[in-house]
Amino acid sequence: MTKASIHVWLTLGALLGACAAPREAPAPAAPAEPSAAPKEAAPAPGTKGVEVTLCDGKTTTFAAEGSSGATVAGALMSEWLRKNPNVNWEAEEHERHKLEPAADNKALIGMTNGQTYGQISAQDVALWKAETERLALSGSEVFHSADQLGSTVAVSCDMCHPHAANTHPETYPKYQVQLGRVALLRDMINWCIEHPVRGTALSADDPRMRALEAYLYAQRKGKVLEYGKR
Repeated sequence: MTKASIHVWLTLGALLGACAAPREAPAPAAPAEPSAAPKEAAPAPGTKGVEVTLCDGKTTTFAAEGSSGATVAGALMSEWLRKNPNVNWEAEEHERHKLEPAADNKALIGMTNGQTYGQISAQDVALWKAETERLALSGSEVFHSADQLGSTVAVSCDMCHPHAANTHPETYPKYQVQLGRVALLRDMINWCIEHPVRGTALSADDPRMRALEAYLYAQRKGKVLEYGKR
């Protein structure tokens, strides 16, 4: 049997996720091994074809000679999904919790942006929106998870702030009596983690902190920035 390595680039959103950089929020606890989906039967001896490799460099399938592109793509997708049971986390988080969409920058398409991007394309705008919403959605996942917050009493942020209500990130920095000083949004997030949640404060560059800040700001979309407001 002849083997070759062919990188197949598919436009399926979930499949592209296999090649994307990891999202900033930490992945949930490792799931149990996925249920054993029937693996692809080995090709009969002497079958002509090639072994096709996905752009992740790991997922492969055998494509018999004469197989259509759709058949090969479908086989790769099935195999990748079998190995990545949490691939639909974004859709599931959207379904469970409301998330305000990121700003629509379509009006910028065709404009120039100095030397950074040259002419802004529809692909640029779609990427900006998707990646921004992905970070905010990661924050939603942390916000609603006592485990990801490190709670020792099974308390998550949404128990006091459903859908991030009454958090008012647009009013920071401001004086907080709980801290006895002017606080940034991340300072107040850590106060909540240490006290109601009974967890350990997060560092400023912790992916969970970055995601939480993104989620809180996203949920206050359209509000006037007014720091210091009580």
